Amino acid sequence: MESNKSNNNSNSGAKGLGLFRATGIYVGAILGSGVLVLPAIAAKEAGPASLLAWALLLVFCTPVAFSFAEMSRQQPDAGGIAHFVKRAFGRRASVVAGYLFYFSIPFGAPATAVIGGNYIAHALGGGRETAVLAAAVILLAAFASNAVGLRVSSRIQLALMVLLVGLLALAVALAAPHAKAENFQPFAPHGYWAVGGAASLLFFCFAGWEAVSHLAGEFRNPERDLRRATWLTLIVVGTVYIGVVAASVAVLGPRLPASAVPIADLLEKGLGSLAAPLTAVAAAVLTFGPINTFVAGASRLGAALASDGVLPRDLARGAGRGQVPAGSLATLAVLTLLSFAAAVGGLTDMQFQIGAASACFTAVTAFGLAAGIRLLQPRTAAWYGVIVAAAVMVAVLLFSGWALVVPLVLAAAAVGVGRRFGVAPERVTTPVTVPPLLAEAVPRGRSQAAARP
Repeated sequence: MESNKSNNNSNSGAKGLGLFRATGIYVGAILGSGVLVLPAIAAKEAGPASLLAWALLLVFCTPVAFSFAEMSRQQPDAGGIAHFVKRAFGRRASVVAGYLFYFSIPFGAPATAVIGGNYIAHALGGGRETAVLAAAVILLAAFASNAVGLRVSSRIQLALMVLLVGLLALAVALAAPHAKAENFQPFAPHGYWAVGGAASLLFFCFAGWEAVSHLAGEFRNPERDLRRATWLTLIVVGTVYIGVVAASVAVLGPRLPASAVPIADLLEKGLGSLAAPLTAVAAAVLTFGPINTFVAGASRLGAALASDGVLPRDLARGAGRGQVPAGSLATLAVLTLLSFAAAVGGLTDMQFQIGAASACFTAVTAFGLAAGIRLLQPRTAAWYGVIVAAAVMVAVLLFSGWALVVPLVLAAAAVGVGRRFGVAPERVTTPVTVPPLLAEAVPRGRSQAAARP
């Protein structure tokens, strides 16, 4: 009997995500449409010294990335951050974290798609209709990709990420002959204090590590591949960001802060008229990647929450490993398209959607990092790194302003649901998914090996 279980687990694992497809999903979660415009915005804030802001954020995000990877490695679960928070702080806190992530997607996905749509329209010489159509296609493509299953979705994303990295590398290589050393002078025209302001603007170019925690249970070998995928993603993302920004400063120089399309300007240096269609492709891929990953993670989180009884039971369909969470995915699609229609019709402001999504994601990340302080081995490098990262995330959250209303409303709704339903029924798990209450059943202080199934 034990042998059969082992064989079943092995067969199930063979169908999971391998290292490179997992890395494609990771890279897709981090690399987003922000790199299309933020090099110019950061240069306007801090001049060539904005390079320091990109580098500092890359260093800062390293402990964040590995804290989520380590927690996911110890107990891969579709609940992701909500599962970590449950182990650390209890069920009601986990419902709050789950609601914040799940219901942030209808705010964030349309806003991200519209950013990409506007860039595509600009590259192709189109107007508002072109931008709206491009944004709608990106949204529908992300949900359709997840509807056919994570295996197909991850293959698509891996191919697109290879294309994107190649395209950005081409932009840097073709623009390199036009670089001038004098474009780095003066290096800090607004003083080095401005680097901090640039870093606050750039933060969400580095967000997304929390989204992949919901997909850890889909990895073929999470014990081995989560760390490797994290390292590969940090290398790819760091190389792309630093390379693109350095090339933008060196080639565009004083024209960079005023550029609305710095990637297009880089491509035009080497490709001329061919730059416009390639820029449109880059914008589409950069927008599709994070939406695809966040939808994949949120749809599985929604199914896990429904299994726990804090969302309608119909959303629990497809909660098993390797399945498509059809009910949760369909609900997200409807809410997202309604939000998109409201924005296009002028009923809501796009700035409101961006601010609301950012506040929710920041709160969720802070929640997850706070859980890491309790779950990771004390007085290790990762533990100290998580403490620093959590403090910074709380500070960023406090600067969210009016957008804090959205996570506060969602938190209040989650608390109300928790009080109404009390302790959730035991979730149905697959052989490779760790039961959510396992960590709570293991006394604190036991070895990590003893806590594993």
